[in-house]
Amino acid sequence: MAQPATTSRTKAPYQWLALVIGVVYLLVGIIGFFITGFSNFTEHDHSQTLLGFAINPLHNIVHILIGLLGVILWTTRSRARVYGWLLAVGYGAAAIYGFIVVDNPDANILNINMADNWLHVVSALAGLAIALWPDRSTPERSTRADV
Repeated sequence: MAQPATTSRTKAPYQWLALVIGVVYLLVGIIGFFITGFSNFTEHDHSQTLLGFAINPLHNIVHILIGLLGVILWTTRSRARVYGWLLAVGYGAAAIYGFIVVDNPDANILNINMADNWLHVVSALAGLAIALWPDRSTPERSTRADV
């Protein structure tokens, strides 16, 4: 009997996507502290940016946590899908929150700017892609009749 095309050791594309997103967010969170330092955790200062995205120490911690989850959860298909749902729901909520508070310094504890908002929308969509990616773990069956 032939082996299935995908074995338990083969990672699905959505698992690799979860890992890449996790590593990127982890690095962004770490690098962010070199810009913001460790004080004024909820400071609203749009001059503190990383590649145009506003950050503060609390925002950096959120990025590190999201990144660590991706690095931990990418290892199995079901965990990667959980990570996808976490991204979709979490960053979907972050986008809604960000669009509401972007011009309100008192409520904007994560120092979110419009670039962040659009990145959060993209991250939520990437989460949906991870969560809903078709799983082709079984081999396709032949439709040709044997003669």
